[in-house]
Amino acid sequence: MRTDLTLQQLRVIAEVYEAGSFTAAARRLLVAQSSLSRTVAEVERRLGTPLFERTTRRLEPTPAGREVVAAARRAVDAVEAELRHVEGYLAGRTGRVRIATLPSLAAILLPGVVSAFRAERPEVELSIEDALSGEVLERVRGGVVDLAVTVVSETPDPLDDLAVTPVAADRFCCVVPPAHRFAGRVALSWSELAGEAFIAFDHTTSIRQHVDASFAAAGVAPRQVVAARNIAAVAGLVAADLGVSVVPGLVLPLMGFAGVRRVVLEEPAAHRTTAVVRAAARPLSPIAAAFVAALTAPGRARPRLPDQAWWLDRTPDAERPGPLAGGAGPS
Repeated sequence: MRTDLTLQQLRVIAEVYEAGSFTAAARRLLVAQSSLSRTVAEVERRLGTPLFERTTRRLEPTPAGREVVAAARRAVDAVEAELRHVEGYLAGRTGRVRIATLPSLAAILLPGVVSAFRAERPEVELSIEDALSGEVLERVRGGVVDLAVTVVSETPDPLDDLAVTPVAADRFCCVVPPAHRFAGRVALSWSELAGEAFIAFDHTTSIRQHVDASFAAAGVAPRQVVAARNIAAVAGLVAADLGVSVVPGLVLPLMGFAGVRRVVLEEPAAHRTTAVVRAAARPLSPIAAAFVAALTAPGRARPRLPDQAWWLDRTPDAERPGPLAGGAGPS
């Protein structure tokens, strides 16, 4: 006895039972009745037992036939469910997207995009891992994640092995205690921070790298008081009147709890660029490619970003909810 039956043979057995006759089953399967009868006969030969008995009204399964039909239906249903999953995966409706990003981007830039994406594709699983900028890129290179949404430097970086697509930008601002003499200003020049007590970010952060470069370009050396790695810690230190700091626009909403004031930095204006980054040599899954398109496709509807941040296919003025208010707290 051989039991290595094909999926088509199992489907025929289940369909014959459910239809109640060879004629009805042949119509459902769109095959000739003679071909279907031969398939059933071949299955019976391989199993060494009859599966159906003819009565005056319909085709009835034998006791062995009932067991075979039940097993056939379970097998066919399982295979069809898996094939539907594969179809959804290839069409970009199902699957998992693993994203590495910076903490501020995970909190401010990505939530609206992820929410809209999940509304369109509710069966998709997304995992977001926040880390420092160097760790984010290493996770992309190592294949731990499918892609990254991270800040890229305007100076040459060793990114030749990565595909980088800029999507957003934000402007650097000075944050000050509410009673500070700068609190009522609309804008500041970098040179006005010379000698100012300064709360810096840790050297491991992308913010520190950009701020140091901007100070160097302006020929300014603030008087560093303390350095912290955490955004909330920097906000608390500024609020405690220990000094001022400089942060990009996408970080400002995370400092709102501290009541600090923001003042746009000009002369020169400085901004940073956020990009989608992936391994150039590693193809994306259909669902990961769909998520990249949600972030990068020109003209696609995306959520409004906070004051001092904008999508790169829109102007900063189009992103801002209203005119700058000197001394206003971060929105």
